Amino acid sequence: MNRIKSFFSNSANFRFTYIFTLFFCNIAYLQIPAYGVLVFLFIWGVVLCFRNQRDNSTFNVMRFGMWVSAFLVSNLVAMLFNFSIMIWQSVVMLLHLLICFCLFYGIHTEPKANYIKEFYKICRALVYLVTAIDAIGITLLMCGVSYKSKICPWIEFIIYENRFTGLFINPNILGFVSVVALVCCHMLYKKNFKSEANETPVSRIWLATCGLASMFSLLLCDSNASMVLAIGYVIAYTVYRLFSAEHSFSKRQILQKLCALCLVGVLVIFSSFYFRIICQKGFAAVVSSTSSITTQTTNPSNASENKLKDENKITFTHENENLDSGRFKLIRESVDLFVISPVFGISNGNIVLYSMDNNGALTFSYHKSDLHNGYLTLLVSTGIVGFGFFATFGFRFAKHIIQNLFKDKKLLGQDIFPCLFSFLCGYLVYALFEKALLYDVSFMVMWFWLIMGIASTYLNKYEPIYDNKYHIYKKRLRRNIF
Repeated sequence: MNRIKSFFSNSANFRFTYIFTLFFCNIAYLQIPAYGVLVFLFIWGVVLCFRNQRDNSTFNVMRFGMWVSAFLVSNLVAMLFNFSIMIWQSVVMLLHLLICFCLFYGIHTEPKANYIKEFYKICRALVYLVTAIDAIGITLLMCGVSYKSKICPWIEFIIYENRFTGLFINPNILGFVSVVALVCCHMLYKKNFKSEANETPVSRIWLATCGLASMFSLLLCDSNASMVLAIGYVIAYTVYRLFSAEHSFSKRQILQKLCALCLVGVLVIFSSFYFRIICQKGFAAVVSSTSSITTQTTNPSNASENKLKDENKITFTHENENLDSGRFKLIRESVDLFVISPVFGISNGNIVLYSMDNNGALTFSYHKSDLHNGYLTLLVSTGIVGFGFFATFGFRFAKHIIQNLFKDKKLLGQDIFPCLFSFLCGYLVYALFEKALLYDVSFMVMWFWLIMGIASTYLNKYEPIYDNKYHIYKKRLRRNIF
């Protein structure tokens, strides 16, 4: 009994279980039981939030906790000012925010948390899982296998709307998971990460296999947002490598490094998209040849059947030729929603409801209270006030991260701190195009806040605070603000 109680009172156990349950919510057929488990995990997480606040004074000792608390209060105000039949969804989102800030970002407030060991286990398990799932998906693709469920019409794997989706329910999710797996491979390769975690290391063969499978999955799923995330990570890490040093730079050195950075950025962007085209055409040729072998026995009798067969060939590109994929329409919709309550927002649960009341574009069946832009969703949900609190928190966090990141290249060269910084930078750009940042109970959102939490522990390491506290009172109030 004591062992069970100890398990459920441990936040690390919750984070591991919650992250991977959300991961399985994106796998075909496994998503149905995973969502059932998620309900109980959500309740467990909310209970842990209140327990941690009671035992550890989480929001009192949290870095920049004043801004986080103000943001949560602004969400509550928006919810009360816009009371509607969707109040239940706004309440769920508020509890979801508590889990994001208290249990994930707030890792640094837990006195007994072994965050490096915990994060290493998560990265290692993710690499093993993604390698196996991607390998199965690519193997089935090469064999020309594709399946669409008649019982569950939303389940369509291996090929989804002419794009590779593997065993995942959506190509964009596959793209995001592929980038996360590549970043995990990069971090697991770091010597300091392996030594500090003191865990069984992942072999280089596994890392190489995961890297290759994830790279091909990213290219074949044709997810532009995920490609932007990957490119953002590479460019941000290049910035770290160029500008982190023990000494200051002369104006000439800065100019040279900026020119080198621009050159690298252009090269990475164009080579990535060019290599994606080559990869898609190569796999399309292989898959089409496999399909022709299996369909030669049918012996089409006329030219129209041959033409139809050519039109149905897989090319791994978007069927929707619009570059914005409908996002410009959502931007116009967000303007209409924002003017309803620009100061305090309309509360996240009311986005679709208010859109439908005003004959807008959003429906409950598809977008589910999200504008496919994390910043617009945040602005519409909490207005200028809430957006201002969150932006201030983000700005202060980024400032302190950057101040400590660029101190010593030799010290951090084999550490994961630069990788965390690079992923956060890429994700901030990624949030412009996807359901990300906050208002979505999903793997992509919780992974972002897990990275935020691990990065915050490095602030505790490089910016020690008296008694490891960050209380908001008396003389420390000014430090919490600045």
